[in-house]
Amino acid sequence: MTGELKFIFTGTPGVGKTTAIRAVSDTVPVSTDVLATDELAAIKSHTTAALDFGELRLENGDLVRLYGTPGQERFEFMWDILAEGALGLVVLVDHSRPQAVQDMCLYLDSFKQLVARTGAVVAVTRHPQPDTAALTDYQDALEARGLCLPVLAVDIRQAEDVRLLLDVLMTTAEY
Repeated sequence: MTGELKFIFTGTPGVGKTTAIRAVSDTVPVSTDVLATDELAAIKSHTTAALDFGELRLENGDLVRLYGTPGQERFEFMWDILAEGALGLVVLVDHSRPQAVQDMCLYLDSFKQLVARTGAVVAVTRHPQPDTAALTDYQDALEARGLCLPVLAVDIRQAEDVRLLLDVLMTTAEY
């Protein structure tokens, strides 16, 4: 008998939630991207309005359902809906943003019930040296919040990096 697992990808607009799901999904991902007409239009042409969805079949037969949240806080109502029944959270953080650590904290706070119930992994994107362990600012902020979560520098365009995030999440999450 195979199981079904549900994981959430969240983070700021443009951080790569859609890209991460697209990188590992065995099916053509469902996307609710719409034309960006607000301040995001200067950054990217489209933005996720409701969710992204993809599926990944593991070697043991388990089906992993991957959901990406809209990044904008005005779509926050979708975050709780998507988090229902989830077994873990991937927080994507754009290291090139000046407030990257605060971004991480915002999403961890918004999903604090899910994180407390299951687990999370912090994925730092756009890091100048993806193989470096110099992620102490993120780890310090987590410690200050009483959290001990894995922090990994990744390229979410690479399927192996996204699979690593999911492997770490499945190892650390309680389900």
